[in-house]
Amino acid sequence: QVQLEESGGDTVEAGSSLLLSCLASGSAISGDAMAWFRQTPGKEREYVAGIKMNTGQTDYARFVKGRFTISRDGFKNIMYLRMNGLKPEDTGVYFCAAGNLIPGSLIADFWGRGTEVTVSS
Repeated sequence: QVQLEESGGDTVEAGSSLLLSCLASGSAISGDAMAWFRQTPGKEREYVAGIKMNTGQTDYARFVKGRFTISRDGFKNIMYLRMNGLKPEDTGVYFCAAGNLIPGSLIADFWGRGTEVTVSS
């Protein structure tokens, strides 16, 4: 069983930056990638960005528009999401997932519990 634990969520002002982290522990991840999803108020959970753990190949949702950067430390099994230029519409719960990357999303085998991000205007 894989455990995913997110951290780094906070309440910040618009224009600020945050660094989210996701630590994977337990059994080895069977899929080839990890990803960030988010659920903003009133909306369904949506894909934010994904990364292949072996190659570092990245993939982003269109709304990211260069503001967010996903990265990983393969040796420590940690994935990051650097978020710059935060907007109030980025407010929500950010989830870490592990599984297999497909164009524009991830087929997730495991999920974290989420970390909350609030961006005030």
